[in-house]
Amino acid sequence: MIARTILKKIQSKIDFKKAILILGPRQVGKTTLINEVVLQLNTPFLYINGDDPAVRLAWNTPTQAFINNYIGNYKVIIIDEAQRLENIGLSVKMIIDAKKDVQLFISGSSALAIANKINEPLTGRKWEYNLYPISWSEVNEHYSFAKTLTRLNEFLITGMYPEVLTNPNHRIETLTNLSSSYLYKDVLEMGGIRRPEILLKLLQALAWQVGNEVSFNELAQTIGADKATVSTYIDLLEKAFVIFKLKPFARNLRNEINSTRKIYFYDNGIRNTIINNLSPIEQRNDIGALWENFIISERRKKLAYNGFYGNVYFWRNKAQAEIDYIEEQDGVINVFELKWNPKIRVKFPKAFIDTYSPQNTHIVNRDNFWEFL
Repeated sequence: MIARTILKKIQSKIDFKKAILILGPRQVGKTTLINEVVLQLNTPFLYINGDDPAVRLAWNTPTQAFINNYIGNYKVIIIDEAQRLENIGLSVKMIIDAKKDVQLFISGSSALAIANKINEPLTGRKWEYNLYPISWSEVNEHYSFAKTLTRLNEFLITGMYPEVLTNPNHRIETLTNLSSSYLYKDVLEMGGIRRPEILLKLLQALAWQVGNEVSFNELAQTIGADKATVSTYIDLLEKAFVIFKLKPFARNLRNEINSTRKIYFYDNGIRNTIINNLSPIEQRNDIGALWENFIISERRKKLAYNGFYGNVYFWRNKAQAEIDYIEEQDGVINVFELKWNPKIRVKFPKAFIDTYSPQNTHIVNRDNFWEFL
C-alpha cells in the first residue's frame, strides 16, 4: 500500500476532543487512510457508512436516545461519506454532546454538502484535510526515483488514482467506472441537477479546453445551456473535487484580462477517459495540455500537504503575453512556465517581470519537473 503524505499529520492531531475531517474525490483512499490511522490506535471503533441506504434511513431523524444507543461505549467513530447522511450536522452535535472523550473521523466527497451540514456544529472542534489521488512524491517514496520516472508517460495518460496505479491491468475498467456518474454522483443527487446529460457535455467541453482560458458564455453555447447553469455546474463539480479553477493574476492594470478562468482536472486519467482518449503519448496532439494539467494538479497536492497559505494564478494581458502558473504568498511571487519539451526556448514576458518583480522564474519540463513536486 502506498503511504499517504498526510498520515503522520493526522496521527498528530488525535486527542479525543476535536473531530478529524478528510475531504477528497471518491476512490482516492479516504477510508483506507482513516482505517490505517484507527487500526494503529488499537481501540474498538464504530464504522458508519453513509453510502449504505439502510444506514441513511436509520440516521434520517436521529434523537439523542438513538445516538446514545447506537454509539454505545465506542470511543472511536468513523463516519464515511458523511455528506450522504441527511442530518449529519445534527448527528455530529449529538455525538459530541453525548460523549466528551470521543474521537470522530469524518470523510466526505462533497465539500459543499459537508460545509453546509457540519461546519457550524463543529466550529472550533475539527481539523480539516484534503486527500487527492496519489501524488508523484508518494509514488516516488513507495518505489524509487528510477522506477517512478519510467512511469511518467503512464501518469500523463491514465492518471494516479490508487486502484489505477496498483492494478494496472484493470486501469481502463477502473477509469471508466470512475469517470461515469459514480465520480460525481453527489453532484447529481445533491445539486438538484435535472439534466445529467448537460453535466456530461460540460465535462467533455472542459476536458477539451484544459490549459486554455474558458468563457462561461461560450461553454453555455457549446452545451446548449444558459450561463447561470454552466456557472452552477462548474461550482458543483469543483466542490465534488472533479475539477478546480485557476484565477487570473491582476493588479487592476487596464491591459490585463481578468474575466476568464482556466479549469483543470484533479487527475489526467479522468480527463482522458471523459474524452475517450487513452492513446499513448506518441500518438497524441494534446501533450501540452496533458503536461500542464499534470504539473498544476501535482503542484496543488504538494502545496496542500505542505501547508501553503498563498494564492495561485495564471496571467495573460491583452497583448497575448502569458505565464502558465503563478504562486504568491506574503507578497512573494514565483512564476512557472510549463513545457513538455526541454528544448523549447522560454522567455518570460517583460511586461510582467518589470511590473511585478517576481522573486523566481522557473521553467518546468520533463527533464527537471521532479524538483517542483
